[in-house]
Formats: sequence, structure tokens, C-alpha cells
Amino acid sequence: MGERLRTKASNIGVLKERAIKSVLFSCALLSLMVTILIIVTLIGDTIDFFTEVSVIEFLTGTNWSPAMRPYSFGVLPLITGTLMITVISAAVAIPFGIATSVYLSEYADKKARKIIKPVLEVLAGVPTVVYGFFALTFITPIIKIIFPETSMYNALSAGIVVGVMILPMISSLSEDAMNSVPNDLRDGGYALGASKFNVTTSIVVPASISGILSSFILGLSRAIGETMAVTIAAGRLPNMSINPLESIETMTAAMVEVAEGDIAAGTAAYNSLFAIGLLLLVITLIMNLISQYLRSRYREKY
Repeated sequence: MGERLRTKASNIGVLKERAIKSVLFSCALLSLMVTILIIVTLIGDTIDFFTEVSVIEFLTGTNWSPAMRPYSFGVLPLITGTLMITVISAAVAIPFGIATSVYLSEYADKKARKIIKPVLEVLAGVPTVVYGFFALTFITPIIKIIFPETSMYNALSAGIVVGVMILPMISSLSEDAMNSVPNDLRDGGYALGASKFNVTTSIVVPASISGILSSFILGLSRAIGETMAVTIAAGRLPNMSINPLESIETMTAAMVEVAEGDIAAGTAAYNSLFAIGLLLLVITLIMNLISQYLRSRYREKY
């Protein structure tokens, strides 16, 4: 009797494990299928777009005007605007993010960590449209005081606010990388007479460099794909200017403009939305591959 009960309980346990495995596999398969469907959708309409507009004209053209005659579909001004936002946000987020992660990992006590960590989580949870209006109504007026020639919509305020947006991601991932460094390495540094600063900069940061670099790449990928904040704060003026005080337009903002416009489906202007989306997908994929390479190339195993 006891043997029969044990066999029954064992069979129930096996069935539970199989059910859990099936559910997890279904979730993974669903994610894969959604990704494939997105790619197929983008590729299909992008092919239609390139039957009317050449790839060379799209990638090298310096004028973007999909809704006004003469129509022009040069994406370079949008790429320039996107890169400008990314560079400015990196200049804000990377130094502050790495400093925050170093403090939380190596210097902060439990009380300080309990205060700072929730604040960073709040920053990560603020809607992007709120960041956009914050840049427009708070950051831009301050910039105009310093540089009176600043446009109402400008790349500098948008880049700063996007840097604030990606700061929690960079600091959190970098902190996790630093926390994974074994304490034995720190103790060895202290045993040799090194100060806390020397241990942090010479042992902890180099040992966690793969995770830190990955956090930079992922944060910049997030900045490239940002939409609402840059649409509100940077404006919708596609130009090749590298002056951060002027209005620019990013690729995501251009997609919003096309989607909101009175443009018939199936036209070249409408299909340009998918071409830009596919270009963004390719850029993001490349950056993620770089992140994976850096993580595997410089990863330390203990």
C-alpha cells in the first residue's frame, strides 16, 4: 500500500514538472513567434517601400519630406538627430550611472541604499511623456538662460532628459556586475594596503568591466529607441545640423509623424514608416550583438 502511494505521488510530481516545463516552453515560443511576426511585418512593407524608393536614396539622402512635395526620403537627417540625442544622453548617463553604481556597491551603507535604490526605481517608472514635458518646461528654460539663442525645441534638453531616463538601467546593471565580484579580491587588495578607492578602481571595476560595458550598450539602445520624450522636447525639424541648441528630428519621431499624418496606406510615405522601423531594429540588433560580444570577451570567471 505504501509503495503504491509513493508511486502515485511520484507520478503526480512528474506530471507537475512536465506541465511547468510545457508552460515555460509555450511562453518562450510565444516570445519567439511575436519577434518573428514583427520582423516579417517590417520586411514586407519595407520591400514595398524600396520598390518605389531606392535603398541608396534612402540611406544617403539628406532631405526628409515624406508628406510634402517634392517628396524626399533621405534618412540621414533622422540618423544624425538620433545619434545626437544618443551622444548627449550618454554624456549624462554614463558618468553619473557609473558613479552611482560604484557608490551603491562599494560605499553606501544599508540605510543609504534603502533610500537611493527606490528613487532610481521611481526614475525608471516615470512615463516618458512626463520626461518630455519636464524637458520642455524646465530644462529648456534653464538652457535658454545660459544660451539665449536656444530654440524652444532642441536636442540638448531632449538628450539630457533621455540620459536621466537611462541612468537607472546603467547604474542598476553596473551595480549588479560589481556585486558579482568575489569579496576575496577586495580582501586581497586591502591586505596589500590598498585604500578603498584603489580597490574600487583597480580591482572591482576592471573585474566587472564586461557587465559595465554591456550596461552602457543596452542603455544607449534604449536611448536610440526613445520616442515620446524626444518627440516633445526635440521637435520635428529634420535637418543635418549638429548644433544641439537647434530643433532636430529622430527616427522614432519621424515614425510618429508619419503614423499621425493624413497619409494613405500603401503609399511610399506610409511604407517609409516600416523602413525606418526596420533600420532601427537592425541598429538595435547590432548594439545587442556588440553587448553580447563584450560580455563574453571581457568576462572574468571566478
